[in-house]
Amino acid sequence: MNGLTVLAVDDEAPSLDELVYLLDRCEVVKRSAAAATATDALRILQEETFDVVLLDVRMPGLDGLELAKVLRRFAHPPAVAFVTAHEEHALAAFEVGACGYLLKPVTSERLRALLDRVAPAPEPDAALDVIAVEVGSTTRMVHRREVAWVESAGDYVRLHTDEGENHLLVRVPMAALEAQWVPHGFVRVHRSYLVDVARIRELSTDGARTTVRVGEVELPVSRRHAAEVRSRLIGGVHRHLR
Repeated sequence: MNGLTVLAVDDEAPSLDELVYLLDRCEVVKRSAAAATATDALRILQEETFDVVLLDVRMPGLDGLELAKVLRRFAHPPAVAFVTAHEEHALAAFEVGACGYLLKPVTSERLRALLDRVAPAPEPDAALDVIAVEVGSTTRMVHRREVAWVESAGDYVRLHTDEGENHLLVRVPMAALEAQWVPHGFVRVHRSYLVDVARIRELSTDGARTTVRVGEVELPVSRRHAAEVRSRLIGGVHRHLR
């Protein structure tokens, strides 16, 4: 991939500066630009073409959701994702065609995973598609498609399969798996868990506690990741209904 061009739009200067800083350090980004209002963003987009627009939701004047609706009418609309402190707008964001929904504060790993999903490389690195694990005296090759969910355990990562097997791995960072597996249907539900969206059978909220059920296992969903999980699940349902 030659690199993405990304426009970040946020009326809060510290958040905008931080987002641009992360974009400039992201190896999949070729060029980034910033706008403090939706009006400024539209003026920039009339003069330049961008692959991705990252929007805050709440902004004075034209807000992020309204701007996303305008962008959908472009002859060649950019991909739109939201970067916001407000998790309650995830469904509305999906309805206007958002490809992602990140809650602040954004980490470089989560931003990279979103950008990889927007425009995955045509020839992706398959180094982590198949992982060699030691099972007693045998080395077994575990493919990504066999994995239902992944658990971070300190310096280790444990893969859980549909058959109930789990394999403890050494020196495979969760962030590396997230970056390579999210474009293939996985979603980060918690700092300790990465889950195959297709294997999620239930999303439950009880007060402040949100969980997903994968097979017979119930996993916690952190507040930071809840909006993205809901968006991915709703997106999967809508695609199947088409």
